[in-house]
Amino acid sequence: MAIPMRARVVAMTVMLAGVTYLDRVAIGVVAPQIRKDLGLSLEEMSYVFSAFTVAYAVFEIPTAAWADRIGCRGVIARIVAWWSAFTVATAAAWSYASLLVIRFLFGIGEAGAWPCVGRVFSRWIPAGERGKAQGVFFSGAFIAGALTPKLVGWLSGQMPWRWVFVVFGLVGFVWAAMWWWWFRDEPRDKEGTSREEVDKIERERGMIRAGHGDWKAAFGVPIVIPICLIHFANSWGTYFVITWLPTYLIEIRGMTKGEMEVFAGLPMFIAALASLCGGMATDYVAKRMGLVWGRAGVAGSAYCVSMTAMYFAANAPEAQTAASLIALSYGSSMFTLGAAFSLCIEFGKENSAVMTATMNTAGQVGGFLSPIVLAKLVTAYGDWNLPLYVMVGLYGMAVLNWVIIGRQVRDTIGDGKH
Repeated sequence: MAIPMRARVVAMTVMLAGVTYLDRVAIGVVAPQIRKDLGLSLEEMSYVFSAFTVAYAVFEIPTAAWADRIGCRGVIARIVAWWSAFTVATAAAWSYASLLVIRFLFGIGEAGAWPCVGRVFSRWIPAGERGKAQGVFFSGAFIAGALTPKLVGWLSGQMPWRWVFVVFGLVGFVWAAMWWWWFRDEPRDKEGTSREEVDKIERERGMIRAGHGDWKAAFGVPIVIPICLIHFANSWGTYFVITWLPTYLIEIRGMTKGEMEVFAGLPMFIAALASLCGGMATDYVAKRMGLVWGRAGVAGSAYCVSMTAMYFAANAPEAQTAASLIALSYGSSMFTLGAAFSLCIEFGKENSAVMTATMNTAGQVGGFLSPIVLAKLVTAYGDWNLPLYVMVGLYGMAVLNWVIIGRQVRDTIGDGKH
């Protein structure tokens, strides 16, 4: 039996997700070498980490609005080609200032990538399959993130850290060329898509026309504030994992380099499984119990697990126990992504990329602050548990906001089953 074309589209986005995490995670793994080579302090390195998120946040909504207006084929190809160029350029950094500028420009390039995927799914994926599609997409990202510490560890043993960024940049260029050649924005325009599949997608995707990139409409959506607060917490945890976790495991928990490479990748492995299962769970529960429980109920429960696991991680005496609990906490937070991104499509409708970008921009604010606040807390108090307790509080806030979203879903679009 032939593989449906929409499944092939999801597979291409999974490869995109993997490339984004290759480039994001690599800098955290080689941070000790970069600091030594360029003479950077802990706080200076935190600003390097955060330069990416500043640019990403500023350009996220404009890029998504552009994609809603003209489609994602050309926009995504431009995004990946741009960020790949500045991934390669990272290898040429010669000072603190140059590295800041390069990582800022790298962030401009990557802005809008994931909201564009939301827009692709809004056109290609029937409503009842979106949670699963989002779960598969994020699973690909996290598998890449999980393997990257080991891959970078091996590559940096074969070549200087600068060449690692050259290799990863070239991977991005190859993907961008493939996407431009193969993808089409509408199922009916993609050669090889059966008439039956086109009819099914257009009948069940829940919208008639393509979007207009109306950011004002996105800001008027009832769930926008709580879902932005949730994603702020979500990305705060993500940027701890991909920036400072390797340093925490070696310098604070006393792991060897080999142990660090395993345990720094563990959160991503768990997140890969969790995002896939979470995507299937949100669709399954939504079909049987309605959107309130399928989206808000599933995601709120997962954040309860995240909050609890992070609290016990901060108090765990053994390094391996603490690292495992951090991985469980992180994975549980990623269990919620299918629900969150599906709601952005369900509420954003023809402006789904802008709605997703609005949520993701709030996430980048959390991502920007996470490395800096950690560095300042640790520098001021010498206690690495404080950043973990901050995440406990943020995940608790996420639970409360999912309760609010559940009520808004019920009052706005009802509790209908897909």
